[in-house]
Amino acid sequence: MRMPRLVAFVGRVGVCGAATCVAISLAGCGENNEYAAPPPPKVTVAAPIERPIPRYFEATGNAAAVNAVDLVARVQGFVQAISYNDGDFVKKGTSLFTIEPEPYRLKVDAAKASVVSAQAALTQAEAEYQRQAALVGKQVSSQANYDKALAQRDSAQGDLQSAQANEQQAEINFGYTNVTAPFDGVVSARQVSIGELVGATTSPTVLATLVELDPIWVNFNASERDVLQVRAALAARGETTASLIGIPVEVGLQTILENAYRALLPGYFVRVRIASRRQQPSLLVPNVALGSDQGGPYVLVVNQENVVEQRQVEAGQVVGDLRVIESGLGKDDRIVVGGIMRAIPRPESRRRTALGLGGELVRHGNAFQIFH
Repeated sequence: MRMPRLVAFVGRVGVCGAATCVAISLAGCGENNEYAAPPPPKVTVAAPIERPIPRYFEATGNAAAVNAVDLVARVQGFVQAISYNDGDFVKKGTSLFTIEPEPYRLKVDAAKASVVSAQAALTQAEAEYQRQAALVGKQVSSQANYDKALAQRDSAQGDLQSAQANEQQAEINFGYTNVTAPFDGVVSARQVSIGELVGATTSPTVLATLVELDPIWVNFNASERDVLQVRAALAARGETTASLIGIPVEVGLQTILENAYRALLPGYFVRVRIASRRQQPSLLVPNVALGSDQGGPYVLVVNQENVVEQRQVEAGQVVGDLRVIESGLGKDDRIVVGGIMRAIPRPESRRRTALGLGGELVRHGNAFQIFH
């Protein structure tokens, strides 16, 4: 008996709820539903910064050693000592390798003895020549004896000169047994070991490589466009390429830099920037305001009707976090520098500034300020 009453109660609640929903629906249908368009996107704009900027010639190059030499064995012998560690920086004249000096020291001693002997022979031959010359003058000795004494004197002089040359050659060969650094630089890993025979082949035995790092060359190329720009700038000043003494305007260029701390090593890729003599008035925009597509670099500009336009420009060099605009932009243009993702070119774009105030943004140092 309780079950039918419970069902009837639930049924009444359901009917009442349905009636309530119908009443709410009828009440809602009496209102006017209109589409409200979203507000125009808000962006941050700034005027280009006008400033004299020195123009730079920029290129990519690579570092190269001014002096680099293979240290080779110039005499034959066994390596007795290696007086450096691989990769050491050494001064000019530092001893690096010692190649069995004793045999060459003995050759020097023998050459010196030969010089003394040749000198003694020359002294005797000179005395005999003077004696024969005096006797011939008195008509006591024959002309044949005089000629013989003269020939012996001249031969002794030749022997002395030959002995002196042999002594010098022996000294040179003895000096080759001590391989020293011809200039300041870094020595590579050794190519031979102690006790190894070197200099016994027809080709020189490479012991190590010495590379000078201070100063260092930087080689780079100039494009045809850069060459034409340089020549045009010279022509505007009434000069020619001859005015650039020591800096030829060609495809291949080279400069030398100080490298006292050895920050640059041969083979490093470097970015070369060479400032021009004069500064040129330029328009600069923040790097964040510059975009790029298939048509090239562009900026978004808000026109007088507060509509965003895409303006193709020619971008120049980088100055800090700014970029020089060579063409395509005026000093009175308003450039979108904030909210760029919302500033898709549309019919309407509301303009605001960084602080919600009227005016233009002017750059001072590393910050933008409102200029009324």
